[in-house]
Amino acid sequence: MAREFSRTDRVGQQVHKEVASILQNEYKHRIGDMPLITVSDVEVSRDLAHAKIYVTIYGAEEADAKAHTKQLEENKGFVRSLLAKRLRMRSVPHLHFFRDESLTEGIRIANLVADTIAKDEEKNKQRDEEQD
Repeated sequence: MAREFSRTDRVGQQVHKEVASILQNEYKHRIGDMPLITVSDVEVSRDLAHAKIYVTIYGAEEADAKAHTKQLEENKGFVRSLLAKRLRMRSVPHLHFFRDESLTEGIRIANLVADTIAKDEEKNKQRDEEQD
């Protein structure tokens, strides 16, 4: 009987769950003043040796968000050691943290669309006034 999800998907989901818990509980206590960090996605390589972890950082300016991502990357050994205690795997994937900019990019695009619609409505209103 075939399984519904591949092993890499299942490991990715488990890594996602555990890393999110680690960042929320243990990591904040170790580092100190941190903004809200959310794990948005995890991609695990086919050989389960590496995991790309995409995080969204709320409440931080661009430079601060980059600094927090760099700090996560520097402390990935600490996160991986806690992850190793929680996962029942022979070998825990090496972690690589990346900033997920899809949310901020989506907001930027939505603002551009809203501005374009407002400008079009203003032009239509001016054209209607000129015709009357």
